[in-house]
Amino acid sequence: MMQQESGFITYEPLHFAEADMLQRSRDFYDLMNQRRTVREFSDRPVPRELIEQIVLTASTAPSGAHKQPWTFCIVADPDVKRQIREAAEQEEFINYHGRMGEAWLQDLAPLGTDEHKPFLEIAPYLIVVFKKSYDIINGEKHKCYYVNESVGLACGLLLTAIHYAGLVALTHTPSPMNFLQKVLQRPEHEKPFLLIPVGYPVPEVQVPNLKRKTLDDITVWY
Repeated sequence: MMQQESGFITYEPLHFAEADMLQRSRDFYDLMNQRRTVREFSDRPVPRELIEQIVLTASTAPSGAHKQPWTFCIVADPDVKRQIREAAEQEEFINYHGRMGEAWLQDLAPLGTDEHKPFLEIAPYLIVVFKKSYDIINGEKHKCYYVNESVGLACGLLLTAIHYAGLVALTHTPSPMNFLQKVLQRPEHEKPFLLIPVGYPVPEVQVPNLKRKTLDDITVWY
């Protein structure tokens, strides 16, 4: 386990002309506004190095007291993916046939989802993000802070990096997700946070025709 670094260094911010800053922000918005959740993946291979770089980008996220309370489990083994799919579909069957209320099912209906999750085996990689309530360093427990917030920020950067690289992803949250801890043999202090299939989409993949909220819908200025 890497020890925390101490002390301070001089930060060197990026410098752009104001007009360039605005254009860069517009260009980046246009890029990210194309991001969509995809449920139909190609089995086309993805270079391991590309996944490694994407995860490194996610790891630049801020975290409470710089504890970096995340573990990214990257699954490519077909047998392990099969185990994850079987367990996820068992939980999802229960969700769609009893756990979910009628309102929830109605909200999901336009998306065309159900308990069948073939993408968990088809996608070249599954990135399973675990959150850590504490770290173990030299046999001692060290508490982590703002764990959900920190890991959520890392997942946001992960999805951004996936899209920026030209791949697609799905944020899959089979609930409960405790089976992931068992299948991947993670320690007690790591809990599953998010399951993200990553890869290329099938040709001419279809996605729901959704509209995002406007700036006025999501902002309040003071």
